Amino acid sequence: MEILKKNLLQHINNPIDLKKLSPSELPQVAQELRDFIINIVATKEGHLGASLGVVELTIALHYIFDTPTDKLIWDVGHQAYGHKIITGRKSNFHTNRQLNGISGFPKRSESGYDAFGVGHSSTSISAALGMAIASKLKGDLEKQHIAVIGDASIASGMAFEGLNHAGVTDANLLIILNDNTMGIDPSVGALKEYFSNVKAGKSVRKNNIIEALNFNYSGPIDGHNMNALLAELNRLKSVKGPKFLHIITTKGKGLEKAEKDQVTYHAPGKFNAKTGDRVLKLQDNLPPKYQDVFGYTIVELAEQNEKIVGITPAMPTGSSLKYMLEKFPDRAFDVGIAEQHAVTLSAGLAAEGMIPFCNIYSTFLQRAYDQIIHDVALQNLPVVFCIDRAGLVGEDGATHHGIFDIAYLRLIPNLTIFCPMNERELRDILYTVQLNNESPIAIRYPRGRGTTTQWKSPFSKLPIGKGKRLSNGKKVAVLTIGPIGNLISEIESEISLKVISHFNMRFVKPLDQGLLHDIFQEFDAIITIEDGTIKGGFGSAILEFSNSNNFQNKNIKLIGVPDHFIEHGTILELHQIAGIDKESIKNEIEKLL
Repeated sequence: MEILKKNLLQHINNPIDLKKLSPSELPQVAQELRDFIINIVATKEGHLGASLGVVELTIALHYIFDTPTDKLIWDVGHQAYGHKIITGRKSNFHTNRQLNGISGFPKRSESGYDAFGVGHSSTSISAALGMAIASKLKGDLEKQHIAVIGDASIASGMAFEGLNHAGVTDANLLIILNDNTMGIDPSVGALKEYFSNVKAGKSVRKNNIIEALNFNYSGPIDGHNMNALLAELNRLKSVKGPKFLHIITTKGKGLEKAEKDQVTYHAPGKFNAKTGDRVLKLQDNLPPKYQDVFGYTIVELAEQNEKIVGITPAMPTGSSLKYMLEKFPDRAFDVGIAEQHAVTLSAGLAAEGMIPFCNIYSTFLQRAYDQIIHDVALQNLPVVFCIDRAGLVGEDGATHHGIFDIAYLRLIPNLTIFCPMNERELRDILYTVQLNNESPIAIRYPRGRGTTTQWKSPFSKLPIGKGKRLSNGKKVAVLTIGPIGNLISEIESEISLKVISHFNMRFVKPLDQGLLHDIFQEFDAIITIEDGTIKGGFGSAILEFSNSNNFQNKNIKLIGVPDHFIEHGTILELHQIAGIDKESIKNEIEKLL
């Protein structure tokens, strides 16, 4: 790399400092900013490729526009590291995604430069349009409103809803399409192919989709050409009404390995900042990730059952549905960032006798709530929801924690909810539901590794709605669902008296009524433990059972995620904050002895 004459970035603490530089100095700032991001993320981890791809755009936007008066919204927020660094957070960027540090996503409470909180995709156009309309109603006709959205995010239904509305307004709105043909995985769908044709010069002007929606379209231009960006953004400032700028970028720009392997380097973990080589952890004899147990098992089942189909909304790598996409490309579908479509597509497949496994992260399944109720449960269609990233997920924070799914699914008629305690139970329930499933079922499991390397065994059919007693203490009944139950055996070994009876309930719905009657007749002290919100979750279901069956005299303690948003940190740190770690649970049990 060329030796720089001086470090410009060290003198930039906000966009006002940036504007003191000449345009000819901005490419040097871009190089320094890119190096700064690489050096920090190499040791602290986080999202890498997306932010490297928009370095020039980030600088140009803050140079041309009057942020934070002008509103800038990033979609999705993991491309905003450069934005954070030049808007007052350079000195503490090393705390990114760490407990009590800055968030990995734009956050209104963190900075006035973060106009809108963005952890889920495809929200920017609607939010920016709302802000633009608000400015007009207030009589402020000069304020600019900019949404930066990726080619994967713009294919989502909500983005189209925003485009459809914006096109019939005179709102002062600029949408910038950051086109790098990537989300976390490669972008998919007809819109992606259309933009590819635009870039290749194959789409004539009269067929321009964006212009047909009444936007003033410009581009495509090179998103790494600083002079071109500055000139076009400066021109667009004076153009009234809805505008659309199409820029072409490379995800991972500036780090060779990140450019070549864009999926892995979306969030590569620790790596060598100079070479880009990842610092790989030893994997020998470690239990598999729950995601891989799902991915390998569904392939094994699909080999035996031709009715099985896999669906994921833009998460084939993260969910491990990629294995089925590779083995059975005609029976596995990445539908893009389209959770609503994924659910109703699954409903249509089920209506015609197929067995759809709809694999969605817990936090993203929230985006398809009406479809779960109206299109699946109301018609009692046997869709299998494989809910990945259930529970507290760690450094991605409040936008990504999967803590609400038990509560928001438990109230839906016809829907079964199963929480495997380990990889074997996950494997067995996947086998069970494809045998003769007549109703929808949700299977929730966490991010990360399980408990055993001996997970791949012959399949066993699980009885629906039945829990299992795991130990026979005499004083306290501990009722758990999901992998958090694995902490109880550790606690039992640390409490001297044989006091705990551990029940792996497995099913939140239907509850094992027979087992619960036995428990409530035998024990006066009962604890429920879950890795989801304590409001309306598994513990609430047990309280409802207690009240309905005249067991109100029992001492029942609920342990779960408290009723406030949990921020970012390691999973262990967040479990301690939530009071669902081993020591906190042990203390609550001892209080009842």
